[in-house]
Amino acid sequence: MLAVNYSTLRNKLKEYFDKATDQYETVIVTRKNEKNVVILSLEKYNEIMKNAENAEYMNKIDKSMEQVKQGKVVIKTMDELEAKENE
Repeated sequence: MLAVNYSTLRNKLKEYFDKATDQYETVIVTRKNEKNVVILSLEKYNEIMKNAENAEYMNKIDKSMEQVKQGKVVIKTMDELEAKENE
């Protein structure tokens, strides 16, 4: 992870973009009043988003498993489910 101030980044923009894309570096751009930003490759961003989605999905599974353990389930036959679908 690199930290660079805005002026330095502006003067060496291509260099820092290349570090983000080619070397998978995360670049933190420091600005006045703590209004910092982060530069990272699209590939790394997509990975982060996928992990966040997976975490959300896993939380739903964990919640469902807890409900099963507590006996909070409804048992339906396939015929009952299909009948409900056709309503």
